Amino acid sequence: MSDTTTGVKAPRQKARRGKAPISTQNRWLLGVLLGPAIFFLTVFVVYPIGYSVVRSTFSRNGESFVGFGNYVKIFTDPQTFTAFKNNLIWVLVAPLVCTVLGLIFAVLMEKIAWATAFKLIIFMPMAISMLAAGIIFRTAFQQNPDIGIANAVTVAVKNVFSSGAHYPDARLRAGEEFSGFEQQGGPGSEILSLGEFEPGDVALIPLIGIAPEYIGSTPAVEAQSEDGTITGTVWLDFVRGGGGESGQVDADKPGLGGITVEGVNSVGDVWETTTEDDGTFTLEVDEPLTIRVPASNFSAGPSGINWLGPDLITPVMILAYVWIWAGFAMVMIASGLSAVDRSLMEAARTDGASEWQVFRHITVPQLSSVLTVVIVTLMINVLKIFDLVYVIPPGSSKNAADVLATRMWTVSFGGGSDQGLGSALAIVLLILVIPFMLLNIRNFRQGGRQ
Repeated sequence: MSDTTTGVKAPRQKARRGKAPISTQNRWLLGVLLGPAIFFLTVFVVYPIGYSVVRSTFSRNGESFVGFGNYVKIFTDPQTFTAFKNNLIWVLVAPLVCTVLGLIFAVLMEKIAWATAFKLIIFMPMAISMLAAGIIFRTAFQQNPDIGIANAVTVAVKNVFSSGAHYPDARLRAGEEFSGFEQQGGPGSEILSLGEFEPGDVALIPLIGIAPEYIGSTPAVEAQSEDGTITGTVWLDFVRGGGGESGQVDADKPGLGGITVEGVNSVGDVWETTTEDDGTFTLEVDEPLTIRVPASNFSAGPSGINWLGPDLITPVMILAYVWIWAGFAMVMIASGLSAVDRSLMEAARTDGASEWQVFRHITVPQLSSVLTVVIVTLMINVLKIFDLVYVIPPGSSKNAADVLATRMWTVSFGGGSDQGLGSALAIVLLILVIPFMLLNIRNFRQGGRQ
């Protein structure tokens, strides 16, 4: 259409379109598709939350209304304060460590051969349930080095730097026929010869009071006299089940290997040797010596660290969590890394930037949205952490390891039988999680845009 006066075409008016009415058939289709989801959401989310809010205002047995009494109890109970403190440690440490390790792994995997195999190894713990991972770490960090690999390594390293064998609380066989030696104190103290031994003499040192687990299976051998040397034998002067003659190196008596034996002359010079597995030792000397067996041989020796004790239990649990979830962070960050603008990196390298400068000023800023999603997701996860905290700590460390989720379970079902306090803890935990959930929802809606 054109204006007859000016000859200019008039703008065509767009037809206003309203929303098409939903037909009855479509309503039925929406009901069929959304109905089950709404039903389950109501039954398993909305109703439990509403019921917990109401139940948190009632007493232990639900018979009397206490208002905010349970919430007051939460913030005045020392054990709940410990749970809050541990949750804060979890939120500040675990997500950050997982994200940093995931970022490092994701970047390094682009620069090494067999990257897929390494990614598989790092991600594999995600296939293990938290319960199974908790059992693995509780076993690995047992204080007994024969069970826990962490203390097996710790004790092995300590043994490298410690001297002498370790036969705790060993004592010298008493009696007039063994008067050539005496123990300077009680069991486990130093043993010293009463006189000097000449070259060619044989020193026999019978010991008792040693637990079977410290004793080897090599039979003791009585040392023979040799010119220009002082020889001797240190052995366990005891036969299991009886038999043998006291003070004699019988066939059924085991030798005590690894014991440090010292010889000291009149001016204080020291010769040192170590017994063989059969208990024999040799000191090559040409002068009389006083024989000494230091007390260090009779200490308990290096012991394992109490990893699962109250002081270290939370770091051990966080380590287990990082072991599991670092692979998740790596995969998420690697997917974001694939969308990074490589031309900026190449331009920076061309301008002389180091790899660290490229990583810090180009790679990380481009990954900031992905890093935010990862760290917030992990924060939500650790706020409600339960499995590891329930499985790993032994009974003596349960209180020290408590977090809000385990505290809620304990007061509700683990012997406390206080449903009101447990419901209040559940609501507090929900309130703490909601801000992180909203932050993640906002990031998802933005689609990674800053």
